[in-house]
Amino acid sequence: MRLTKEEKGILESVERGEWRRIPSFRREAERYRESARATLRKDKRVNIRMAERDVVRFQKKALDEGLPYQTLISSVLHKYINGRLGEKTG
Repeated sequence: MRLTKEEKGILESVERGEWRRIPSFRREAERYRESARATLRKDKRVNIRMAERDVVRFQKKALDEGLPYQTLISSVLHKYINGRLGEKTG
């Protein structure tokens, strides 16, 4: 698995024992678990037309991330519609 510089820093920090469990760990873990279930639940099929160059860029990015390109597209759309992804400014 390839890690970014930031991910490597986090991993090293964890391995040095610098992280502590939060007091409400069980509640927060369940909240994130349910969020992940809802995100992964795919109950509707959608077909879209895209420029071939965009599909190729998604495929390359997905390959770098180690996941199917359809999953990456779905994730990007999910993040955008939930306000966690926006257009670059500047």
